[in-house]
Amino acid sequence: MEDNKQLLFPHGGYRKLKSFQLAQLCFDITVRFVELYIPKNSRTTDQMVQAARSGVQNIAEGSVASATSKKTELKLTNVARASLEELRLDYEDYLRQHSCPQWAKDHPLAQKFIRRRISSMEDFRNFIQWAKLYDAVSSADVRNCPLQSVIAANGVLLLLDTACFLLDRQLARLAADFDNNGGFSERMYKRRLKKKEDI
Repeated sequence: MEDNKQLLFPHGGYRKLKSFQLAQLCFDITVRFVELYIPKNSRTTDQMVQAARSGVQNIAEGSVASATSKKTELKLTNVARASLEELRLDYEDYLRQHSCPQWAKDHPLAQKFIRRRISSMEDFRNFIQWAKLYDAVSSADVRNCPLQSVIAANGVLLLLDTACFLLDRQLARLAADFDNNGGFSERMYKRRLKKKEDI
């Protein structure tokens, strides 16, 4: 059994990954967001939920699959990254189509959001409640959609920025590891070779 553990790559620690945690938070927020602000009969509802879910599920699946396939982990992590990019576009579309602003990084509310290090649904809700009273949100920002939806969409976009940044770093590391150490097949081959040499 110990021999098998040494053969398999470390795997399955996805719950500790900040990229997974943020993707999961974005999924939870998105489920609620579409319930409140997207028409139920719109294809966008299903697309946003599926994109958010795909981001979460593919990080997890890739992490577990990495025990025997670094190539699969790399592929699924890239699918997760692409799914979150799709979700980001949906939130940007929502703001643009309702003539509501997307916060620049130097927007006062974006700065406050970043400093709060939002990491849970409770943190996110508390920020929305606080931001609704903040005087940086002008009436011009929200004339075509609910104020809360503008804050929520911008908040998710900031979370997605961080999640995508972390996944880009993760992908670069996985690619470098694969280049340097090969995959499971190469590892098995080296072990067989060593056993033959030891006989």
